[in-house]
Amino acid sequence: MANHKSAEKRIRRNAVRAKTNHARVSRIRTFIKKVEAAITTGDKSSAQEAFQVAMPEMHRGVTKGVFHKKTIARKLSRLSARIKALGV
Repeated sequence: MANHKSAEKRIRRNAVRAKTNHARVSRIRTFIKKVEAAITTGDKSSAQEAFQVAMPEMHRGVTKGVFHKKTIARKLSRLSARIKALGV
């Protein structure tokens, strides 16, 4: 239990940030799932459209500090490679 006023404030602030960050991560995962679903259908154009929508959301996750930039770079690269492989 917090003994100082600043520690109590820190607990409240951390709870708010945890809720916000959880929502951001969930939103990004949803966008990724939409891209993966489009890839599994085999439709390259819809996969590219979903990827174009997901990309800024994923970068925003990096900016807001919920994902590391290399994690998002890796995920984007792998999704892009999978989309590119559809055309072959």
